[in-house]
Amino acid sequence: MTAKPKIGLIIGSNRPGRVCQTVAEWAMREMQHEQLDLSLIDLAEINLPFLDEPEVPAYHHYTKDHTKAWSALISGYDGFVLVFPQYNWGYPAVLKNALDFLYDEWKHKPVSIICYGGHGGFQATLAMKLVTQGLHMYSLSTNPALDITDEMFDENGQFKQIEKDFESYKISLQAVSNEFANLLVK
Repeated sequence: MTAKPKIGLIIGSNRPGRVCQTVAEWAMREMQHEQLDLSLIDLAEINLPFLDEPEVPAYHHYTKDHTKAWSALISGYDGFVLVFPQYNWGYPAVLKNALDFLYDEWKHKPVSIICYGGHGGFQATLAMKLVTQGLHMYSLSTNPALDITDEMFDENGQFKQIEKDFESYKISLQAVSNEFANLLVK
């Protein structure tokens, strides 16, 4: 039996008090699929510095231990889901930085984008699609845009009922899993 394709859900925010981890954990629960091995990759835990490699990542001449470890981690995955909030119509710098550290490790791998924000974070999704295209990733057709409102959050800025608030997006997340499985399972 061949191993299940590994799909990494990248938690694309490191902001204190973030809800990105909660969104990514919810997405991973909803994306469970018998033919896929899903796991979270938390950029706050990875804690990469701002890009500090002296050469262009496409040359793959890494000099820093943190880059080599990041490369080894990402190389072990068959596809990715980028989960992140929209900040001022853009994506978080920590996510862009993590993507910029590498090149070949992303190349030709399928990617789905789950962005959340007012109006579903569509501006940040558009901007990120340009980045993933530049990395020659294969963009899946399903990229759920999660619309959030102030009423969803408690006094600490955390979701009150994420399962209820995002009920209508479950089908989209299952579609992402099915798309990965159809593409990667041999």
